[in-house]
Amino acid sequence: MKRLMFIAAFVLAASAATAQNCIIVNSEKIFKSIDAYNTAIATLDKLAEEYQQQVDARFAEIETYYNNYMAQKASMSANMRQSRENAILALEKEATEYQQSLFGQEGELMKKRVEMIAPIQKQVFAAIEAYAKQAGALAVIDSSNNPTLLYAAPAAERTQEVIAALKK
Repeated sequence: MKRLMFIAAFVLAASAATAQNCIIVNSEKIFKSIDAYNTAIATLDKLAEEYQQQVDARFAEIETYYNNYMAQKASMSANMRQSRENAILALEKEATEYQQSLFGQEGELMKKRVEMIAPIQKQVFAAIEAYAKQAGALAVIDSSNNPTLLYAAPAAERTQEVIAALKK
């Protein structure tokens, strides 16, 4: 009986030790340590600003057109008012579609982001995977975006090691 309990305790301890073999990395810190990533983010921010200026200019033009319409509305016939209102609505729809074509999920900015960031992400995730395999980790936890991570032992943190492996 004692022998059976000893074997059960040993199996339990071995499985507990195996289950705890994970490492923690901060992917945000890793990405920010890569110059190409920082350059890509700066480029994307500048592009987003340019796109926003273009969208703002379109909406400002529509607002001017609307203000002119409101000033002249009293002197217009019913047909002319309806025509102008339809034109304003069409311009607003066009500007909204343009904004969506730039900033939407399938927009130009998202395509550019995928084009510029995806290769860097692939490189970082490959480095994390390689390091995890080398360290014999069964799991990797990202501490940068995990709001449910309540505690992480400093000994499990391996962000700097992954950064060093990336820079080799």
